[in-house]
Amino acid sequence: MTDLNPPWNVTAFLGADPCLLDSVRELRARILFDRGRRPAFRRADGSHTDDQDLDFGAWHFVARQRPDGPPLGYIRLSTPATGDSFQSRTYLGTERYEELLAAQGIEPGTVFEHSRLVVEHRSRKLGLGQYLNALAIGAAHHLGAHAMIGTSGTGDGQDRFHEQFGFQPMPGTRRYVEQYTEDVVIMFHRVADGAGRHHDLVTRLRDEFPGIATSTPAPLTSRTSSGRPAPDALATVSEPDRDLWRPTLLTARNAMDFQSLTALLAYGDVREIHDTIDEQLTELVRSRDPSCRDEDEIQVRKREQLAGLALWEYGTWVWYPWSRRLVHVLPRDEFRLVRTDRNRGKIDRPEQRRLFGKRIGIIGLSVGNSAALTLALEGIGGAYKLADFDDFSLSNLNRLRAGVHELGVNKAVLSARQLFEIDPYLDIEIHRDGLTEDNIEAFFTGGQGAIDLLIEECDTPWVKIAAREHARDLRLPVVMDCNDRGMLDVERFDLEPDRPLLHGLLGDIKSVDVIDLGPQEKVDLILAMVDADRISPELAASFGELGRTLSSWPQLASGVALGGALCGEAARRVLLGQSCASGRFYTDLDRQLGPERSTVT
Repeated sequence: MTDLNPPWNVTAFLGADPCLLDSVRELRARILFDRGRRPAFRRADGSHTDDQDLDFGAWHFVARQRPDGPPLGYIRLSTPATGDSFQSRTYLGTERYEELLAAQGIEPGTVFEHSRLVVEHRSRKLGLGQYLNALAIGAAHHLGAHAMIGTSGTGDGQDRFHEQFGFQPMPGTRRYVEQYTEDVVIMFHRVADGAGRHHDLVTRLRDEFPGIATSTPAPLTSRTSSGRPAPDALATVSEPDRDLWRPTLLTARNAMDFQSLTALLAYGDVREIHDTIDEQLTELVRSRDPSCRDEDEIQVRKREQLAGLALWEYGTWVWYPWSRRLVHVLPRDEFRLVRTDRNRGKIDRPEQRRLFGKRIGIIGLSVGNSAALTLALEGIGGAYKLADFDDFSLSNLNRLRAGVHELGVNKAVLSARQLFEIDPYLDIEIHRDGLTEDNIEAFFTGGQGAIDLLIEECDTPWVKIAAREHARDLRLPVVMDCNDRGMLDVERFDLEPDRPLLHGLLGDIKSVDVIDLGPQEKVDLILAMVDADRISPELAASFGELGRTLSSWPQLASGVALGGALCGEAARRVLLGQSCASGRFYTDLDRQLGPERSTVT
């Protein structure tokens, strides 16, 4: 579902320090409690506890996304020195435990035990559990283990998870354990047999273990300036999943998707389920035949559409990992038919189908974000390539449609999320480094296919020129809104392949000419691009204040929204072969809202 290789920062210590042990015990217990799933791990006073003598003398591994970040996961590795206290020995009883090892031809003094693998909900889809498990196994290999043993829950598939690392369930050891509220089974791993599908990762982490073992453990709790501990939920809150942007589509009638859907629901990571499929089917019937208003007839047609499937089996379940929402929608073609039904009369269905077959490239996702949302809402483009190196910041909230919970998210990621929440069937590629010399070819022609139209909304001179050079070479139309006086710029390189860049306002300029410009040179170039004689007085006055009283160009949400609308109108006209010539066009609201423009006397 997501990237399984984020940069984890792991510290390790050999259990002895009571303060550190208290911290990891609280961390483990809070995650094991799992919103009440395992009530035994919370005291009556609301605190969490998981005290085990096995902690003394064991290796403890704590993972974060950054060195000073909150702990997101943990695992324990017990050595033969604490073998008498192994969980698996207690679970089986000493006699049965020793019989099991003897049957495997393994001496007790060469067996290590891994246990208490716990990961914050938000980090499970990022592969942290896989990483920590591989680290504990690799550490045991480095320390001389011949075999490993451990207890594994079965309720959420942890036993199958361990099988991927070469562990095997021991026959006859499965039974229900009240503390964990699930069946538990003993898993056994022989080092000589390798680490299964994750053997390479285990081997790499085995070699990295000595460096991790000498790391300095960081405190597991944060403190306020008053010296009091922060509230428990704040001290241990995990980082938001800022890199997640692609949903997972599951078709319930597909056997493999059904298993994935079942596992997702069992895992406890779904925060909300939205299922309005019955209402969507009603809309589908009425979209196909607006004259059908008889409720009985509508029900008959809905049953025909289902063709024997239960409601929950029909259509697609969409998992949005960044919001942890599971949403039930119609199949793609039916979904798009209903979603764009009220475009008809302005964009009819044959035109809608043509537009969904187009791929749009958008560079710069401030004004470009407004354009992307407008295009997606109108069904202009079924595929997008989005490029922006910048992260969404607090000062962007004056013009970008997003929330405070999304601060710090890359703008390309943010825009992709928003587009997928409009239409989960879109094909989207993102470039989180913006447009660069390294990725410019891939942006225009690589990936899933070449773009059909470019919307350029970037402030970097090199990008503006280089993007147009590529667009002209490929005979692609370019649309740009300048976010001042409603100025829309259209360059029809598809019709005029010899047309000068930016209408010749900069002469015969090339991208190599603008790579190393100084700050004032950039300002002068931007002024020439936008035609300094035509900009608004407010924008003209701001240039001399940049870096003094103004931190950046002045922009307003109304202007950005207008820019999105203008880009959408131009893109639709170009892609449908309607009238849209090269040139610059102003929709100046100061003039449009002047009293002399009123049509009411």
